[in-house]
Amino acid sequence: MSPTTINVVIIGGGLGGAKAAEALRAQGFAGSITLISNEADAPYERPPLSKGYLAGRSPFEDAVVHPPQWYAEHDVDLRLSTTATAFDKDEHTVTLSDGTTLPYDKLLLATGAVPRKLSVPGATADNVLYLRRHDDADAIRATFGAGKRLVIIGAGWIGLEVAAAARDADTEVAIVEMAELPLLGVLGPEIARVFADLHTSHSVQLHLGATLEEITLDDTGRANGVRLADGTLICADAMVVGVGVSPDIALAEAGGLAIDNGVLVDASLRTSDPDIYAVGDIANQAHPSIGVRVRVEHWATALKQPDVAVAAMLGSEDEDRIYSELPYFFSDQYDLGMEYIGHTVRNVEHRVIVRGDLASREFVAFWLDGTNRIKAVMNVNVWDVIDAVKPLILAGTAVEPARLSDPQVAYRELAGAR
Repeated sequence: MSPTTINVVIIGGGLGGAKAAEALRAQGFAGSITLISNEADAPYERPPLSKGYLAGRSPFEDAVVHPPQWYAEHDVDLRLSTTATAFDKDEHTVTLSDGTTLPYDKLLLATGAVPRKLSVPGATADNVLYLRRHDDADAIRATFGAGKRLVIIGAGWIGLEVAAAARDADTEVAIVEMAELPLLGVLGPEIARVFADLHTSHSVQLHLGATLEEITLDDTGRANGVRLADGTLICADAMVVGVGVSPDIALAEAGGLAIDNGVLVDASLRTSDPDIYAVGDIANQAHPSIGVRVRVEHWATALKQPDVAVAAMLGSEDEDRIYSELPYFFSDQYDLGMEYIGHTVRNVEHRVIVRGDLASREFVAFWLDGTNRIKAVMNVNVWDVIDAVKPLILAGTAVEPARLSDPQVAYRELAGAR
């Protein structure tokens, strides 16, 4: 598909949308590209919003995927502060918030995710904050500083990264979490304990196994603390809510695409409509490497999926049209840096094998299934691991746990073990 009469419309101005526009030009597409973004900023990456940018270590410009002039230079019609309100898959049109209609031959959806909102009393106060966009990060960073008190509701990755940035700015921080440990559902108790200890060692107050009853308000209607089910009152100047996100599928669902925990896509990121593709947080993919459907809410997916979706859209060779990359993400908290690759199914028991020392926070953790096959790996303050262990996950090779935990055994020597 290369004639200049072809129209491609991309809905979503995050990393996925920007990389799709880049991939179209890189793969030789010479037709029309329109990129619709409901944000005022040129498309940017979101990890810095809870990491370097939030902590004040890097400018926002470092998070921008391409400088604004790139879009004009590559003949991409970038429409900022514009919302796509509907698409018609029969007429092949997209309707915008200003009432205009765009024709498309191929449509790519990269609408991302939206934070889950609290429903407790007091949750709508102005200083109850969520983190998703540039201005959200600015609002949260304004709550940091010596003498200021912050309550974070939710001890997932976002909550913990915000806590680390706030403590680095000498803010008093308390975290409220329903589970018995941070990240318990993702990592299991042994590894989750590492993150609990990390934050308590940096003077974060952890309220675990706690139920939030209400956000308390002062006489002006501003939030001034939280009350837990056991009666505990925690005073604060602001609250940050990090209780997960939901895929932003309202547009896709209204347009008649197949939906189930996201937009259903095949291995090429094609939706139930052959002319529409979906990437990033919304894409619930039939994953060839994992063998089940997965929807991944991480940076690497938005970065890499567009290349494959575009290749499929343009009719490239089969090997370029299958997205088989394993899920990957990373986190930075205080002096702890980690990477994670692979996928484990929740509510399925896995055995965790550790190579290294949990107490010193320098280790590699492996999640094994019942047949001793590695399903996921996390390296903490130990580097050059991902490329070495990725082939073991993809091969589905059974390993000997004792050798896996032995740092003297090279990863390449584990292949073929029984």
